[in-house]
Amino acid sequence: MRAIFLILIVAVVALIAAIQIGLIDIRQTSPAVAPGVESNNGKLTTRAGQAPSFDVETGSIGVGAGQTKVAVPSIEIKRDGATVAVPRVEVRPPADANTVNTAR
Repeated sequence: MRAIFLILIVAVVALIAAIQIGLIDIRQTSPAVAPGVESNNGKLTTRAGQAPSFDVETGSIGVGAGQTKVAVPSIEIKRDGATVAVPRVEVRPPADANTVNTAR
């Protein structure tokens, strides 16, 4: 539940930031009108409502690549002949294949 609230808060803050820096421009072009119901001599007359409409303009973000000079460290690898101890595993077959193991 906390994660959902955190995601919603981050989304609202991101939307507010996008509007503040001019990345999104939202303008209302027509207002909302509530539907109406009238009663006249036992007859009901309804009037349709209207949802608001908005004009949204969004900015664009350009992504590309360019050439620039960057200081890059160089690494030199030298191979020296050194003697080190390494583990060794030796597998020995039984002396006689017909011998039965009686250890329990």
